[in-house]
Amino acid sequence: MVEAGIDFAAVFQALPGAVALLTPQLVFAEANEKFLRQAGRSREQVVGRYLFDAFPRQPHDAGTSRMRDLEASLRRVLAGGEGDVMAVQRYDVEVAPGRWEERYWSPVNAPVFAPDGRVVLVIHRVEDVTALIRATGGPGAELRVEAELYSRLRELEEVNQRLRVANEREREVGLALQSAMLPPARPIRAHRTAVRYRPATAALNVCGDWYDLIPLPGGDRTAVTVGDVVGHGLAAAVVMGQLRSALSAASLVADGPARALDALGRYAHFLDGAESTTAVTCFLDWDERTITYSSAGHPPPVLLRANGTAVLLDDATDPPLDAHPEPTPRPQATTVFADGDVLALYTDGLIERRGQDIDTGLTALIDSLARHHAASGPDALDPDTLADAVLADLLPPGGVTDDTALVIVRL
Repeated sequence: MVEAGIDFAAVFQALPGAVALLTPQLVFAEANEKFLRQAGRSREQVVGRYLFDAFPRQPHDAGTSRMRDLEASLRRVLAGGEGDVMAVQRYDVEVAPGRWEERYWSPVNAPVFAPDGRVVLVIHRVEDVTALIRATGGPGAELRVEAELYSRLRELEEVNQRLRVANEREREVGLALQSAMLPPARPIRAHRTAVRYRPATAALNVCGDWYDLIPLPGGDRTAVTVGDVVGHGLAAAVVMGQLRSALSAASLVADGPARALDALGRYAHFLDGAESTTAVTCFLDWDERTITYSSAGHPPPVLLRANGTAVLLDDATDPPLDAHPEPTPRPQATTVFADGDVLALYTDGLIERRGQDIDTGLTALIDSLARHHAASGPDALDPDTLADAVLADLLPPGGVTDDTALVIVRL
């Protein structure tokens, strides 16, 4: 699985500890290479097999008490949704037929949750502590080793708690900063609009998205923009504010959206943290009934016609900001609109989902816009009602891992 440039399958295999994933039925779903090496098993002997078939009863453990302890720990994790640190366990490795090597292991089991809160996997991490057992006096030292490991675990938990508190404070400050920088919902002259921002559910995944609505000189004209800074937290919020202000100023003097993004790209070249930012800007001209637009690597705006058909404004798409080694003029395109049409601009948090093609998200957005537009009728359409309905359709109840901005303009 790859998300935001991270190959999580490779990360799992590269973990420094021996880790396996178990289903609620205690069947191995996956195991990394270190786990297989430590256990002396091949992948075929483990993945897809029931835990106690892959690791059967040992000769020295005729009563299977250790196996019962392991199963009880896993059942506690599945039932209670909390991690469980086990006492040091002995499980020998057969190094040759009939010849066993004494081994001692420190297992830790932890839950993996689905969006609805169910435990869908158990992380089973084991550390080979045989050398530590022998160095501290043999099997009789198990309790001392267990106490030492438990103490270290408590220290790690305290550090993690401090990090969580710090991350949550950063999230709160970042959201406050973003709220202060983003404009409130307001009509553009006589035209009705709706703006929405939904932060990510994760503490660090906030503060990169922005939107803006800028009345332009020279008639009944408005620039509508959305953008997405690569990165999260306070640093992304600061960069977002600088780019939004720069694009707003450039839009007031540029002769079109492409020239405004050209200027923003040159500014981004000298702004740390602005590289690979995406943005799209539309110049709306109500006198001429036109939309002139340009995109820097951003998902395309949707123009929903009054008759219910939808058009993706994707004829002027270029790479993200500062992607070219030298400044290159960006393209722009123009389309016409009619009374009763609706324009929607958004960030990728609205349409992108893990393991799902982006076209699926775009289709869902278009279907939602068309369905609610048809239900209200073009004459009675309220942008605020439409924006809320689209968010309810596309954002899962448990939230998403990226923040989301949405702008709806009734044309």
